[in-house]
Amino acid sequence: MKKIVLLLLFLGISSPNILLAQTEPDAIALANDDFQNAFYESLLQKGIENYDKAIDALEKCKKLQPNNATVYFEFGKNYLAQKNYKDAYDSFEKATKIDPKNKWFWVGMYDVCYETKDYTQAIVIVNKLVEFKKEYKEDLVSLYYNTQQFDKALALINELNDRVGKSDLRENYKMQILKQARYQGSEKDNLLDQIKKYPKEESNYIALIFLYSESNEEEKALEVAKKLEIEIPTSDWAQVSLFKFHLNNNDGLNAVKSMNTVLASAKIDNKIKHRILNEFLIFVKDKPQFEVDLEKAISYFDNDKEVKVAKEIGKFYHNKKEWANAIKYYELHLKSNAEDMETQLLLMEAYTENQQFDVLASKATNLIDLFPSQPQLYYFAGLGYNQMKNYKKAKDILEMGLDYVVDDRALEINFNIQLGEASAGLGDEKKKESYFSKAEKLIKQKQ
Repeated sequence: MKKIVLLLLFLGISSPNILLAQTEPDAIALANDDFQNAFYESLLQKGIENYDKAIDALEKCKKLQPNNATVYFEFGKNYLAQKNYKDAYDSFEKATKIDPKNKWFWVGMYDVCYETKDYTQAIVIVNKLVEFKKEYKEDLVSLYYNTQQFDKALALINELNDRVGKSDLRENYKMQILKQARYQGSEKDNLLDQIKKYPKEESNYIALIFLYSESNEEEKALEVAKKLEIEIPTSDWAQVSLFKFHLNNNDGLNAVKSMNTVLASAKIDNKIKHRILNEFLIFVKDKPQFEVDLEKAISYFDNDKEVKVAKEIGKFYHNKKEWANAIKYYELHLKSNAEDMETQLLLMEAYTENQQFDVLASKATNLIDLFPSQPQLYYFAGLGYNQMKNYKKAKDILEMGLDYVVDDRALEINFNIQLGEASAGLGDEKKKESYFSKAEKLIKQKQ
């Protein structure tokens, strides 16, 4: 009798009637001492991970009670621990045939399917588990997604979103599915329905605006944005589409208002903000009256660690050979990023193209003190002084910088040309010819 008491305590059982409840069925009615001893032995051996001996003990139990579902369930657990998936599944399945109303027997089959990545069969099992507990529908979403049954996954995601609210995992699945255009139609219909049912739920408008935008249905996107603005006047997201609408209508003043709302919003992703700024940049290219608004827009990105907006705008104007604007935005960027050598050199190039040789010479010389091993700075300083006819200063700086030129033939050519110019300005014909000759030789080698 002592063993019975110990077993019941081990299993947390106070009454045989508990066997009728939906709890994990380690608990069984013990018909006789032989069965009791064998079953207890199987639990003991399983507990110390001696699965072969646990299975041997269960074989004795099966002979004594061939239709005991819990014995097959224990077989399944031991086989699963051994990664003997076929016997594990067969054992759990046998248990469900004897007692189909016990959830844990079906869970065992699901565990095997999950371990073996047999998602197709897992769907069959989980559909059965849903009858016991509706929360298993969450598992169905993942299973439908992993078996590429996207239409079923999408329908179930929308059902669960409506019934229990959204989750990050479901929304991620949905986002991946909706990258495929063929599923977007049904989602648009779903979102229109959701907007009718919940007109104050901002996220549905946002999702629909994105879907319409991605399928180039700009007019429909605008209609949704206008409706969002009416239903939720404080919504920042409405301004995303309204900004585009104002640009298309050449309405710069209202475009600026919408843009500033979006850029100041903590709710809106930086990628969208960058896109809006780029569109505004193109819009104001020939509209100098909006330059102040562009500068204000750039200020919203001062703490952006991923994209240096002023620098990128400088490059935009650089590529268009609009040197004054390029200089303006490079200088703006360098106020807080003085060690950005790429931008410093782009700025030197812009000064050169804009024929601001006095500024070029002065700034390049000052930068040499900070970055003494950067040969390009010596070159730009020398070029600037040559253009200002300060040939002695140009010669001294260029000769100093030439020592730092390593494996850069184009830069070495330019140095020799500028040294030739400085020598000519100083009246040293011999050195002039020497430098020009060396530059010509390097040019031929380069070809």
